[in-house]
Amino acid sequence: MPKNKKRNAPHRGGSGGGGGGAGAAATTTVAAGGQHRLNVQPFSDEDASIETMSHCSGYSDPSSFAEDVVDLSYSVGPEVLDEEGTQEDLEYKLKGFIDLTLDKSAKTRQAALEGIKNAMASKMLYEFILERRMTITDSIERCLKKGKSEEQRAAASLACVLCIQLGPGIESEEILKTLGPILKKIICDGTANIQTRQTCATCFGVCCFIATDDITELYSTLECLENIFTKSYLNEKDTNGICSTPNTVLHISSLLAWTLLLTICPINEVKKKLEMHLRKLPCLLSCDDVNMRIAAGESLALLFELARGMDSDFFYEDMESLTQMLRALATDGNKHRAKIDKRKQRSVFRDVLRAVEERDFPTETVKFGPERMYIDCWVKKHTYDTFKEVLASGMQYHLQSNEFLRNVFELGPPVMLDAAALKTMKISRFERHLYNSAAFKARTKARSKCRDKRADVGEFF
Repeated sequence: MPKNKKRNAPHRGGSGGGGGGAGAAATTTVAAGGQHRLNVQPFSDEDASIETMSHCSGYSDPSSFAEDVVDLSYSVGPEVLDEEGTQEDLEYKLKGFIDLTLDKSAKTRQAALEGIKNAMASKMLYEFILERRMTITDSIERCLKKGKSEEQRAAASLACVLCIQLGPGIESEEILKTLGPILKKIICDGTANIQTRQTCATCFGVCCFIATDDITELYSTLECLENIFTKSYLNEKDTNGICSTPNTVLHISSLLAWTLLLTICPINEVKKKLEMHLRKLPCLLSCDDVNMRIAAGESLALLFELARGMDSDFFYEDMESLTQMLRALATDGNKHRAKIDKRKQRSVFRDVLRAVEERDFPTETVKFGPERMYIDCWVKKHTYDTFKEVLASGMQYHLQSNEFLRNVFELGPPVMLDAAALKTMKISRFERHLYNSAAFKARTKARSKCRDKRADVGEFF
């Protein structure tokens, strides 16, 4: 999959993070035509101090503060801003969040990190972030080093979205050079919180996918993730399959991040990794954790796709044994497993079996705005799933507007639409509610008729 690097392209918005930590004070003036606009002025040094900010009444409640910026950021998501004030309001709140990452309260810092992350996930803020990237990076570094588990997870998630916003280039490389060693240390720290290590593994893989331009650093990241998930491989004593442990969630995230990075490795490195892991990965299919089985199955399908892409006559020695195992998982009916897990597993492994046996992939269509993207291979599917996990509901907006993601998925330059076109495409909340209510009534009526027919048949007999 192509991964374009824009090395020589001029960057917009200035060079450093000077002014990144400053907050903003707002005054209202009347512009031409009687419209009110919000003029944003920087805080003075006294107002921007930690002590002052931590006691400002406007930022006294971090939870409501977080809700405000999330609501605001989502309201200006994929549509064109009708008023400049909305953009200014968002930037004003984000400046306040950046300042609050220095607050004495851990909860306030965590809420600030999550608020910045949610805004970045739901709207492109390239110019704003570019000017403050050093300040934001310093805050993330401080929270990763000194924060507790929840704060560290929020910081790692923010680092991930920050790199997605900036895309490949010098700025993201600097972020990775600063945060990479810290993330690696947390991932390998056996005493750290498992969920924190899991989030850091995903973040490390995604940031490396975006930012690394050094092949040795890419190989080092692969090795770090490899050392984690290979601990789930079967030992000679494990004859009854693999039992899940508290570390299993970490191993799953490490495996998925490792698989993502493998898609951008040179052919020689891919061949080496295939020789090392293609025979060992199938043992993870016997794990009693459904998510590990699914992660292993999808990784196997992707590895087979890479192998056959390099050599159309690729031959796997234990193909019969592997297909039997995949077929068993695709038709699994064990009563001791939850129904929802069995449905999910069967659906995934039907596709994995088709990929391994028939070299086939069921094409999926992703709709965003007026565009369509066709996912027609396992590499593209795995990449899409990874970024969707990071961006959540903001994925569709980033597919429309983020040049980096559009390059990854070969979508071309962003489609420019005027405000009138966007307004006609958008369905109001009230209209959506009416549509859903009508659909619900139609389904209820159909079910009632079906039940009446069954009752009639029962009475007849």
